[in-house]
Amino acid sequence: EYIRNRRLSLAAEELRISGSKVIDIALKYGYDSPDSFTRAFTKFHGISPTQARSDGAVVKLFAPLRIRISLEGGKIMEYRIEEKSAFTTMGFSRRFKGEDAYVKVPKFWDEHYANGGGNIVDGMFGVCIDSDGSSFDYVIADMYLPWKKIPEGCVTTTFKKGLWAIFPWHGPCPDSLQSVNTQIWSEWLPSCKEYELRDNYNLEVYFSPTEGEIWLPIKKK
Repeated sequence: EYIRNRRLSLAAEELRISGSKVIDIALKYGYDSPDSFTRAFTKFHGISPTQARSDGAVVKLFAPLRIRISLEGGKIMEYRIEEKSAFTTMGFSRRFKGEDAYVKVPKFWDEHYANGGGNIVDGMFGVCIDSDGSSFDYVIADMYLPWKKIPEGCVTTTFKKGLWAIFPWHGPCPDSLQSVNTQIWSEWLPSCKEYELRDNYNLEVYFSPTEGEIWLPIKKK
């Protein structure tokens, strides 16, 4: 059907711009006789081939199909599985929407340090706690030390004992971290047959401005 429609569309264009005979155009576009061509042409365009040559005649265009192939995956990802004891973090929290988090979360870090927040919370962790699927709480955090007083404005988050999938990232932040994070959610987790998410949070761990890890809580399916 596609081929037939394309041929009739091209035939109409040729009828309008060339002086070729109808029989020659019919043969060129795969019809054995002018009659079969005329029937098909009239059914498709609503006018006969002869009428298509008239000034102001309206014919139909059937655009060519373009196939685009998108390749996803096929990239190497480093990860390891570890069991960790329960632990608690402490830090400053802010709510973000998922749609613009890649832009606004780095600004939150810049603001944190510009306002002296680094003197209170150095920022070993970036804690992401999903609340409703479209927004999440992000906490710039350190490990909570029970013998120290919790600074004003800080929140604590406790993480259960369990398995974690740990993905290293290398290179300038935030681009390298965000690239690995995208791969985790779009490639690793959907294709993982042995594990699934254990809870609604994950952690970014910072060793330096160019080295760190992403921790994902998992459990066996």
